[in-house]
Amino acid sequence: MIDFRDVAVRYPRAASDALGGVSLAAERSSLTAVVGPNGSGKSTLVRALIGRVPLARGGVSVDGRSIDVMRRDDLARRVSVVTQREELAFPLLVSEYVALGRFPHLGVWHAAGEADAAAIRGALDAAGVERLRDRRVDTLSGGELQRVRLARALAQGGDALVLDEPTAFLDVGHEMGVFELLHRVARSGRAVLLVSHQLNLVARFADHMVLLHRGLVAAAGAPDAVMRADILERVYEWPLVVTRDPAVGAPALLPLRGRSRPMV
Repeated sequence: MIDFRDVAVRYPRAASDALGGVSLAAERSSLTAVVGPNGSGKSTLVRALIGRVPLARGGVSVDGRSIDVMRRDDLARRVSVVTQREELAFPLLVSEYVALGRFPHLGVWHAAGEADAAAIRGALDAAGVERLRDRRVDTLSGGELQRVRLARALAQGGDALVLDEPTAFLDVGHEMGVFELLHRVARSGRAVLLVSHQLNLVARFADHMVLLHRGLVAAAGAPDAVMRADILERVYEWPLVVTRDPAVGAPALLPLRGRSRPMV
């Protein structure tokens, strides 16, 4: 569905590549998670998909079609994206903000129809923000806004959903709710590509994990293949053990107390 082929990105005045040649695929009916330390290139992958950074080499395609030849509205109808950060320019109502997800399907001159209204209602309900529909977005807490942004992406629809740290600011209950929702979205037939720091939750829900380290793929595969102490200690540079989640049997990371070391 979404393919990154040997993608390399270097930011202006940077001493090294943010991505040094990364290849991965997010398939339909699958939840693919990209994990790794701060600065490993996770968010740069999302920026490459939406055309926010130029590629030094490689390419990104959707169903075999390069995004370089796709119209922006065509890409938006196929792939909905929740970026890590967003500046809210206007104090819209939540219902109006979520309705923006339908814009790629309508354009400038077409009024929303019943199918659009149904998509918006379904997205508000799925993200658990129906009760917020008449609130202004600039009055929401960080966690509430994060769920509203997810609702907008769900209303947008398409074949794939891409999310960069979608559980930031969420408490444990809403965090679990988002992962359960993304699992259902994947099982409905859509491709879900998730960037996350939450290794233990990712190991519970992901079908495929890609671990980035300094702009390169350090490990990839099923959670059991990636969640290994020898791999994770090297990448995260911290002592840890990998045990088993007692609830579901998935691998679970447990950081150990280490000797005091300076933050860099």
